[in-house]
Amino acid sequence: MARVCIPLAEGFEDIEAITLIDVIRRGGIEVVTAGVGADIITSAHNVKVIADTTIDKVSADDFDLVVLPGGLPGATNLAKSQEVKKLLQDMDKKGKYVGAICAAPIALKEAGVLKDKYTAYPGWQDNIKEEGYVSDAKVVEDQNVLTSKGPATAMCFGLEIVRKFASQEMYEQLKAGLLADFC
Repeated sequence: MARVCIPLAEGFEDIEAITLIDVIRRGGIEVVTAGVGADIITSAHNVKVIADTTIDKVSADDFDLVVLPGGLPGATNLAKSQEVKKLLQDMDKKGKYVGAICAAPIALKEAGVLKDKYTAYPGWQDNIKEEGYVSDAKVVEDQNVLTSKGPATAMCFGLEIVRKFASQEMYEQLKAGLLADFC
């Protein structure tokens, strides 16, 4: 079974984080949430979440994918975290997948793991890099990097992760059950 780590920093986007956790777990993939700086993290909209562990206790050896939810200031808090940066760099060096949604590709850029093509929240590419920004895709894959646009694409992003790390059959089953024809 694949394992996914979702780091949570203060100010994370609620819809993105919880949707990714939920959809990926429904797909039969183990998800471990890792708090950045604490084990109780407050979202951008004041929802307190108890993380499974803290970021200083996770290792790239234990995961197939590390995916970052966006939101502000969550995305910039992820980008500032040395533990997140090291985890992303270790994942990339091992050829493992990293991902980010909304504003969180800024953390991929800061860690030096963002590849040529990516997507992010419209307008946020000004803070990341103009070249390579794909404006008309819900999910973009470039080598070992997966990115998505924002809250409305979180379910599609989670489903793509299920397709990649579980199976096409599980993807189809979940997509139908979640009424996600828009993905």
